[in-house]
This record gives sequence, C-alpha cells and structure tokens, in this order.
Amino acid sequence: MATPVLHRTEHTRVVSAPARALYGLVADVTLWPAVFGPSVHVQHLERSENGETFEIWAQVNGNVAHWTSRRLLDPARLYVSFRQERPFAPLTSMGGGWLFRPLPDGRTEVVLRHRFSVADDAPDAVAGILAALDHNSGEELAALARVAELGHPVEDVVFSFTDVVPLRNSPEAAYDFVNRADLWAERLPHVSRVRLSEDVPGVQHLEMDTVTAEGSAHTTRSVRICRAPSWIAYKQHVLPRLLTGHSGLWTFTDGPDGPVATARHTVAIDPSAVNEIVGEGATLADARRFVRDALGRNSMTTMTHAAAHAEEPGTVPTP
Repeated sequence: MATPVLHRTEHTRVVSAPARALYGLVADVTLWPAVFGPSVHVQHLERSENGETFEIWAQVNGNVAHWTSRRLLDPARLYVSFRQERPFAPLTSMGGGWLFRPLPDGRTEVVLRHRFSVADDAPDAVAGILAALDHNSGEELAALARVAELGHPVEDVVFSFTDVVPLRNSPEAAYDFVNRADLWAERLPHVSRVRLSEDVPGVQHLEMDTVTAEGSAHTTRSVRICRAPSWIAYKQHVLPRLLTGHSGLWTFTDGPDGPVATARHTVAIDPSAVNEIVGEGATLADARRFVRDALGRNSMTTMTHAAAHAEEPGTVPTP
C-alpha cells in the first residue's frame, strides 16, 4: 500500500493582544461556536486538565461536517495540538496545532498549522480541503483578533447562561415542539415568521422574525443540529446588533426530580453597540443583563410552551 501523501498548511496573524489571553480563547473549546464563524456545536466526550476529546460540528465549504477530535493543551508552551480521531470523508487524516508567539511590543503572532491526507490523494479532494482550510483558518484567526483586541477581559464579552423548565410528561414531546420550528409562528407569541429547511436529515436551516418585549423586531438565521430525542444545538449567522456571536443548546432529559428541558446560551457582545442598544452610559455589565433577560425570556417562553405540548401531545398551546 502506498504511503499517504501528507499535505501541510500554515496560516498566521499578528494580534494586538497578550499571548496568554489568545491561548485561553483557543483552549476553551466550549466558546468556539460563539466566537468562531465556522463552528456550530461542540460536545465533550472526555476531558482532563491537559487533554480532551470532543465531537464538533462545523460548516465546511457550505455544508455541515462532523468529526471527533483529540486535543492536548500545553499552557507552559502556549501550544494546543489537535488530531481528528474520526475524519470526515474524503479525509483519511487531519491534525495540526495552534502556537502563540509573544512579540516584544505586547502583540502576539498566532500560527495555525494543519497537516492532512485524503483518499487516493485525489486532486479535487485535496483542492477542496485546501480551500476550506484557507477560508476557515482565516475566519478563525480574524475572530480571535476581533474578540481579543476589544480591550476587555474575555469573560466580560463572552459568557454563557442556562435556564431550566420541568416537564410533567415526555421529554420526547418537548423535543418535538422545539424540532418543529416551522410551526413556531403559530405556537409562540414572540415569533412572527419562520422559514425552515432540512435538506440533510438532522441539519436544519432556520430563518425567523422575532419581537422583543419592547416591540422591536429582529430577523435571525441559524443552522441547527437535531439529535432526537435528546438535544438540538444551533448557531446564529444573522444576529441582533448587540451580538457578534450566539450559539445555544436545547436538551431534554430525565433528571433526578423528573423530566426537564434546558436551554443554554453562549453569546459574544459587541461593546461598540452597547450604548446604542442598551442605552447611553450603559456598561458591559448592563449589556450582559440585557442579553440575559432578552434571550432568557424567549427561551423560557419556548420551553414553557414545549412543556405544555409535552403535557398534552398533539395540542397547540395558546400564547
């Protein structure tokens, strides 16, 4: 058997931020869907102080791809290595690393390297992977710079929160309510229009118009990963003015005190929009509360209606 041809790429960007802050953004993979444009959802399979294995869903050349990665974290060297354990076709191997080189002026050179092979070294497949790496690596480096160069601690602009609603009946029925987002304009008071497509089973593209409690309207577009009957993850691509990133996860489980529906949001705030959207003189703390209240109110409304749907399958709750 011929030795697979190993292709290598390197992408770099100089960022006006400390190396350790940049390393921290890359090391915390749970933030990726809200920070990095291509990433849709990450789910840990194993985690330790210096290593982790996770499944990741990301957009590659216009499609949602899914693979399992193993990473080793080296905070002393400011280095993160990665290897796909189950590459997606046509890849037969994919690995690489993130390196953060401190520069004398306080800036950092971020280096992102990939090495990969494809089945039979097919030229079209190689060209497709190279194009995807050029696009996604550029987006990821730009996103790192965008967040790190804001001049605020990462935790002030990127944060997560969770809401939980008990279910009196089946988690499967609540899952069905959230999965059938094409019916939300009829079922939810804050949704006025929905367009949903699902060309690939379990991968949905959702566009909807929502109305806030203050009466302002927003159009959002999301990609959703649906895994019946347990969870639905989503990544917003068209966002409200205040946010630069928003990802979420709906889960439907049997807890120790009975079935529950859970909504988790991870968001990235645009500090330049705070005064415009939240109010003159508003702080980042005010913006976090504003986002927490607005998104939490909508997800709680959805889950409350989903709970009612779970109690009486086949009925449409009255807003």
